[in-house]
Amino acid sequence: MSNNTKKSLEYDLFQLDNDIRVVHKFMPHTKIAHCGFMLDIGTRDETADVAGIAHFWEHMAFKGTEKRKSFHIINRLESVGGELNAYTTKDKICFYASFMEEHYEKAVELLADITFNSIFPSKEIEKERGVILEEMSMYIDLPEEAICDEFENLVFKNHPLGTNILGSANSVKKISKTDFHDFINKHLDTSKIIFSSVGNISIDKVKYFAQKYFGDVAPKSSIYKRKVFKNYKAKRSDIIKPFSQSHIVVGREAYHVFHPDRLKLFMITNLLGGPGMNSRLNLALRERHGLVYNVEASYTSFTDTGLLEIYCGTEKKHLPKVYEIILHELKRLRETSLGTLQLSSYKSQLIGQLAMAEESNASLMQMMAKSILDMGTIDALEDIFYKISIITSSQLQEIAEDIFEENQLSYLTYQSE
Repeated sequence: MSNNTKKSLEYDLFQLDNDIRVVHKFMPHTKIAHCGFMLDIGTRDETADVAGIAHFWEHMAFKGTEKRKSFHIINRLESVGGELNAYTTKDKICFYASFMEEHYEKAVELLADITFNSIFPSKEIEKERGVILEEMSMYIDLPEEAICDEFENLVFKNHPLGTNILGSANSVKKISKTDFHDFINKHLDTSKIIFSSVGNISIDKVKYFAQKYFGDVAPKSSIYKRKVFKNYKAKRSDIIKPFSQSHIVVGREAYHVFHPDRLKLFMITNLLGGPGMNSRLNLALRERHGLVYNVEASYTSFTDTGLLEIYCGTEKKHLPKVYEIILHELKRLRETSLGTLQLSSYKSQLIGQLAMAEESNASLMQMMAKSILDMGTIDALEDIFYKISIITSSQLQEIAEDIFEENQLSYLTYQSE
């Protein structure tokens, strides 16, 4: 293990000899700890014939290791009140746990075991295949989720970023034990693995347990390079669906994680359709006209591109009016700069939301891992607050003129029958 421990922005960061990096934030006033492994592997790294294998792997990690069967994995932390979980995104897989701090060693050992020692038992593959196919069936009945995934496919057409995280029924039915090993061997790179930790645990203990339980994982590098997304073109698709309500998504490709205006776009997205009930779209569509129950805008950034989406559901007869209002609100952002009081209010709201989000230590643990994997560092919250404080109305208007140009927007509609 390298002795070059970096202490930066109240986070400790060090690297093991096998290139796995460990980040820890000491939190003295809590009895609950959170930790996990985040791997820079996701569904964008799959080929069409094994689409869904990253998500399938996430499931299979709980189904058996070299020394544990499924029941023993599940029971290890749950028997002491802890929680073991995982998730897959377009570019990440995360295995993580939350537990009382006295069980920290137990959690680290278990997480290392399921991350690096899964054996993919054939019987369990068949069982979990059925579970995932059932998950797909349930997902089809959730139009608010299905339409957003289908919109990603519309924006990132013919690119792995457009592939559904679950894969397809045909691909999942064909995935074999050999496929899991081949996928892991091709993509696993220990320099792109972060163990992230938050809790009332000393850095010396974190170092000791990291070395003990995954310090001997063999170093591995991958020559695989992700396909960069290029040449976005605006598209429109209208699909008839057997739902009682119609659903729409408006959006486009957006800024990547390194873009200098990423934070400004995040702020615009938040004021447009963030979690606050005073977002512009909520006020316009729900409070003034009663056309929707829920409307939201989201912005996701990757290392090479990004995605902005506006989603809502409404009655079929209201679709023209809903589209008209959305486009009107985007036009307002393009053509009218925020007043001084408006800008100050939106800044205060965003800063408050970010501050409250960091109160969730489980989310903080995951954010630290993702930030280091994507950018190699973690921005201090105070630095982010400062960057927000110096944003000007004219800067936000310039971003709106760029991102919300109407002929660059894509549209997807699920029209009810």
